[in-house]
Amino acid sequence: MISLRDLTVSFAGVPALRGISFEVARGESYGLVGESGSGKSTILRAITGLAATDGGTMLVDGKPLDRGSRRDIAFLRRVQMVFQDPYGSLHPRHTVDRVLRESLAIQGIDDAEGRIAGILADVGLGPQFRYRYPHQLSGGQRQRVAIARALITDPEVLLLDEPTSALDVSVQAAILNLLAELQNERRVSYVFISHDLGTVRYLSDRIAVLYLGRLMEIGPAERVFSGPHHPYTEALLSAVPTIDGLAPERVRLKGEIPSAINPPTGCVFHTRCPRMLGEICRSQEPPLLPGAEPGHQIRCHIPVEGLAVDRRELEPVPDVAE
Repeated sequence: MISLRDLTVSFAGVPALRGISFEVARGESYGLVGESGSGKSTILRAITGLAATDGGTMLVDGKPLDRGSRRDIAFLRRVQMVFQDPYGSLHPRHTVDRVLRESLAIQGIDDAEGRIAGILADVGLGPQFRYRYPHQLSGGQRQRVAIARALITDPEVLLLDEPTSALDVSVQAAILNLLAELQNERRVSYVFISHDLGTVRYLSDRIAVLYLGRLMEIGPAERVFSGPHHPYTEALLSAVPTIDGLAPERVRLKGEIPSAINPPTGCVFHTRCPRMLGEICRSQEPPLLPGAEPGHQIRCHIPVEGLAVDRRELEPVPDVAE
């Protein structure tokens, strides 16, 4: 449903995304993870046209989008977005009914009465919520309204920008279960962003790990969580708390994320990598290479066990300084 090829985005000349390529199948949940500033939200904003692109192509159901068509009503009907803060994304002086009617009016969709009643029931809100204002709703109820607004036009792709981070933990679970149920019923594709890796694991079929505007590892969710290969992915997963005390040994990264204005040469992660190989990591940027299993890709010079690819050219160069 969504295909990005070599997507690049910059703000005031500062690169935010560099050569992003991935595909999302119909009915699939695709998770994007990474530290703040890695480019996750920029990807969603580029898809919707809220951020201008510098290069690359974007396809929706195989059809290319340019800057003009991305804002077409037909495209907006097929691709909808749910923002992080449900209170900020809802008009404070509009009732739930008006919020939903407005989406239908923009798309020229009839049968507002039937659609509004149906979508409110689908997201778990009774008819008593229809004429309430956002300040009369709880955080979870507001996010349900935001989800209803996105789904009322029957989109094929839903972009979810940390839809549970502003909610209480108990409410987060209810919203995640709701999203899973709606996807099963409607076969809609999700592109999902969250800092909570447990949430990403629960909802996502595949995961892409970003660092400083680059994709570092891509693969099936269980494969990435059970056996991450990239050192950055390992560090992210080692920081996830567990209740059984069986968490992997904590990988502590040194330093801070480099400035996007002056990113490191070679591998952008080498300045913090606990397993840096030496000069090769400082001078050569690794491509996205296939992992040991189908659908798994890694941007790293560290060889993958069992990989049937000649990596002799990636042997570490002796580092005199070390």
